[in-house]
Amino acid sequence: MKESIVNSIKSLPPLSKTIMEIEKVYNDSEAGVVEMAKVIEKDPMVVANLLKAANSPLYGFANEIKNVRQAVSLFGLSTTRSLAIGNAVRKLLNVDMEPYGITSERFAEISSMQGALALRWFKQIAPEKAEAMHLMALLQETGKILIANAVIQEDETIAFRSEIEMSNNIPAVEKSFVDTTASIVSAMIFGHWNFDDRFVETIKYADYPSQAPEEIAFEAQALHIVKTVIPVNKPLSENAISFGMNKAEKFGFDEEMLQECINELGEAVN
Repeated sequence: MKESIVNSIKSLPPLSKTIMEIEKVYNDSEAGVVEMAKVIEKDPMVVANLLKAANSPLYGFANEIKNVRQAVSLFGLSTTRSLAIGNAVRKLLNVDMEPYGITSERFAEISSMQGALALRWFKQIAPEKAEAMHLMALLQETGKILIANAVIQEDETIAFRSEIEMSNNIPAVEKSFVDTTASIVSAMIFGHWNFDDRFVETIKYADYPSQAPEEIAFEAQALHIVKTVIPVNKPLSENAISFGMNKAEKFGFDEEMLQECINELGEAVN
């Protein structure tokens, strides 16, 4: 792994006060929508991003969402927390995704698509894991931000971008340039921020789920399928979906159910 990536992780500042307050509310069994909305309303950036997500076709709400309390009520505390953390992470890191051939806004959109697919899918196959999978899928590509920074610092943007544009195996490209992959860097980032051990370990193996310990293999395989179907260079392309369905068959997932969720997501974003 490039030393610059390791140093970037070590120097990361803590997550914002707003996120700490959101975590406090989320972990308080007596707190609810009102308390969560009050915390979020103190941070205009979190408000803007939450309402943007609520009015995105990804989540399929029928009417326009105009205020925070309405959004929190519809999303629920867990999804609200996930969306707030996702936006806070991208805000805190210096996002320049030029090496991947996309803008920071497009990177956020693709991350949201991955999260939305995981949420839809797991509500069908393992509802008790759906919210956790939503957060992991939403954040699993975070390491790409630091990989992109390292590539830019090494003045390898053009070469890296050229390979990414043509690749069906993005982790292999990442490894050839910086000797690691996004899932490993993501795991190190969230380990630095003291996220739950299971969360960190599952993301760590998302690029190579066959190496995952048995107790997290199911979730790691699912994250891998999600990022295969929605890669940053060709999200929801015919080839990407085909590769993802092949992985689903290999890992023993219900292919018909996954395909249905992919179709629903495709209709929403198009």
